[in-house]
Amino acid sequence: MDLQERFWEVDFLRGVAIILMITYHFIFDLIYFGVYSLNIFSGFLWYFPRLIAGIFIFLVGISLYLSYTRTEILGTYARERDFFFKYLKRGLWIFSLGLVITLVTWIFIRGEFIIFGILHFIGLAIILQYPFLKYNKKYRYLNLAVGVIFIIVGTYLSMFTFNFTWLLWLGFVPQNLFTLDYFPLLPWFGVVSMGIFFASILYRGYKRRYKLPNLSNKLPVRILTFIGRHSLVIYFIHQPILIGVLYLSGVLNISYFF
Repeated sequence: MDLQERFWEVDFLRGVAIILMITYHFIFDLIYFGVYSLNIFSGFLWYFPRLIAGIFIFLVGISLYLSYTRTEILGTYARERDFFFKYLKRGLWIFSLGLVITLVTWIFIRGEFIIFGILHFIGLAIILQYPFLKYNKKYRYLNLAVGVIFIIVGTYLSMFTFNFTWLLWLGFVPQNLFTLDYFPLLPWFGVVSMGIFFASILYRGYKRRYKLPNLSNKLPVRILTFIGRHSLVIYFIHQPILIGVLYLSGVLNISYFF
């Protein structure tokens, strides 16, 4: 495969995850703004967003592996320091977008504003995963071990609350935490690690190691791969659009925010 090409199936799955995310957020908005009354704290509506997030974050790990491997093969960076700064800058950029979300939700929602959401997490994970990417070729199963450990520890920690807030980002959930979006390193960093591990098997050497019919020219696939390639932009703008749709349809009074 040409090193400048993308694996369409990765973008396709990310596009599917984005569509599922928008669907859930539309349902959530209807519930949050009192249009419908449904329980989102148990049953399908509790598991559904976590499944979507799991797919999306797993694909973060796959994409990190593909990006690192392609850059390594192309020899784009002669110095290790420059290699690291590529991921540092990318991580800081995404984390800064998370801070924008924090500011906007603090202004308009206040009581449930997003402190450490999925963009904060992805930005930090990109930076912290660099050593695991660097040594993945030599210690491939390290990512598997890290993934399993982080997921187990994070799942265990989620059963408790703590009377301090400074480790909220790590997974120590403070008492009386109210936030619309929360993705701590434990357990979600483990999902990224699992993505890197499986990518190192499925796409070793930036080559697809399994047979897959080429569906990339099919219109539905092309649409979803386009969405997948622009997932960050879509994530950033989809909620204002959904809220605008609800307002224009007459089911939401904009004075709710003021």
